[in-house]
Amino acid sequence: MEDALQTPHDYPLPTTLLQLLSNSLVLGQTTPYLPPSSLLALGATSKSFQSLLRDTPTVFRHLDLTKVKSAQFEIPAIDHGGEIWRNVQLDENVTEDDFYGGPLQGIFNTLRRRHILQHVQTMILDGLSVTSDLLSDIIIQDHFNVRILSIREVQNLNERKLQQALLYAVRPSRRENTPKLRGLYIFGPKDTPLAPRYPQKLDDVHRQISPSDFWSSDGGVVFGPGAQIGAQWNQKSGDTLADELACGADRWYQAGGKVLGKTPSLEWANTMYACQGIISFDAVLCNGPRHSSAVIGEGKLASPWYRSSGAHLSSRVASHSIGGCFRCKKGPEGIAKFKQAPLERFPLLAPPPLHSSTVKAAKTPFPGFEDKLLLRCTDCIRSRFCENCHKWWCEDCYEISDEGGFFVPGSTQTWESNDAGPSGTEKNVKVHMGLCVEDCLVAEMMSGAGSNGMWG
Repeated sequence: MEDALQTPHDYPLPTTLLQLLSNSLVLGQTTPYLPPSSLLALGATSKSFQSLLRDTPTVFRHLDLTKVKSAQFEIPAIDHGGEIWRNVQLDENVTEDDFYGGPLQGIFNTLRRRHILQHVQTMILDGLSVTSDLLSDIIIQDHFNVRILSIREVQNLNERKLQQALLYAVRPSRRENTPKLRGLYIFGPKDTPLAPRYPQKLDDVHRQISPSDFWSSDGGVVFGPGAQIGAQWNQKSGDTLADELACGADRWYQAGGKVLGKTPSLEWANTMYACQGIISFDAVLCNGPRHSSAVIGEGKLASPWYRSSGAHLSSRVASHSIGGCFRCKKGPEGIAKFKQAPLERFPLLAPPPLHSSTVKAAKTPFPGFEDKLLLRCTDCIRSRFCENCHKWWCEDCYEISDEGGFFVPGSTQTWESNDAGPSGTEKNVKVHMGLCVEDCLVAEMMSGAGSNGMWG
């Protein structure tokens, strides 16, 4: 009887969007998925939303400008011999960096006037026109607070000037708590958006289902056919996402050989060496024993052989992910395990984290995947690594040497010898022409003989 006397106003009203987003946890988990245009449009709907977004610094903590139309730098394919650039040069104050960095600089100026720029801690600029002057400002200037920066596959970048800016930022005489930048994505490919996995149209069977059929008498909408179809789609999407993460973001942990498509230059290796412990990258320096500073001088007998001065290598960027040595199942430098080895031995993983702007979050392996890795540069695995089956032999187990005791490209060795040296280091040839002799090279010779193949 009392229920019948209740008026509609006695029932609680549904939660509004404003009330929902006023929860800082919900707001912080939602906004990284929204483009800047959507956030600004939401703030323009009412003063309440405008105040909420303006007074919550974390709203614009993650800023992805890759899809912003005004950030795109587009010159027609046919520029009539550089007519646009010559027209810009009529203004003597416009430099080449001003021209190519104009779109982003305009966006930064707008964000700064709106007091948004100071709250950005993760900035994604992949594929855009980004100049070295613009990056120098982001790294050095006080009005930027960017901690994670992604500039993969950007256009019009002078890498040498960027290296100089990084070296200046990490100089010993720098101010305390500088630079603010802690992570830089630059070597890997930009993130590829996931293709839609949901069917574009329903089949004939599901098209005939009426809305009332989605409600069942034994449990409500969750047991309806539509809900079950959606659950299956979500499961398939989750499986596909896991597969793509396994093949993409965690490639460093798969011991599958070459990870970086283009090996960074020695200049980048020297820059990364200077930035160690300060700025992390989406690649790391090789920690192979030949890069160790503990080398033995000329004229002294080196033990092990890779400690000799003739075997020493300067800093190199690791480009290959390999497992433990085929013989000893480890490596002279040790296999790095996350949370146990120094954080400097781990690269930033793609994609950049959405809900955090720390280097540790960017380096943390995905749950359920391997958390151990061993990375090497090309020089450290030359003639040691099979490009087909990815087996390799470490410096302690396999010595590629001449009479001087250190690696010499093209040195001759006896194929038939299986003897080991005094220290247990094998002398027989393990890898030839990028293939392991015992398995892959023999298979290649057998398959190619007489069939116009490699050996036919």
